[in-house]
Amino acid sequence: MQAPEPQPEHRWLQKLVGEWTYEGGTTDGDSTHDSTGTETVRPLGDLWILAEGSGEMPDGSPATTLMTLGFDSERQRFVGTWAGSMMPYLWIYDGGLDTAGKVLTLESDGPSMRGDGSMDRYRDVIEIVDDDRRLLRSQVHRDDGEWHEFMVMTYRRRR
Repeated sequence: MQAPEPQPEHRWLQKLVGEWTYEGGTTDGDSTHDSTGTETVRPLGDLWILAEGSGEMPDGSPATTLMTLGFDSERQRFVGTWAGSMMPYLWIYDGGLDTAGKVLTLESDGPSMRGDGSMDRYRDVIEIVDDDRRLLRSQVHRDDGEWHEFMVMTYRRRR
């Protein structure tokens, strides 16, 4: 079987390829927790990317992450996974790119931050600011019907 030709969406993912540093934080109520680290994003052929992160959790413990992203040409949807050393849950992504080609919104179901064993709907929003800077905003859909941002990270390409 021959691999399909890369689509524009596959080429969009290549914008993420490179060496990055990140900084940002989470907010929960009245406190803010800062995190820093590095991420290496590499292509897996022409159709996928792998993003491997390494940094610290707000409590100072080490964190390692792995994200896969691709584009399902038949479904016309971005697909992928996210796993982190800090939790035993594999996040399954499904998402789309905005019409301007700047913002990729990935949705997933995952364990509620309430810690009650329930599941919530989440979004990771990747925004390309320019060739050397991107943002990651994480949001949760709450019972009030609104999306609430709980984390913002700024990624800068290392030169």
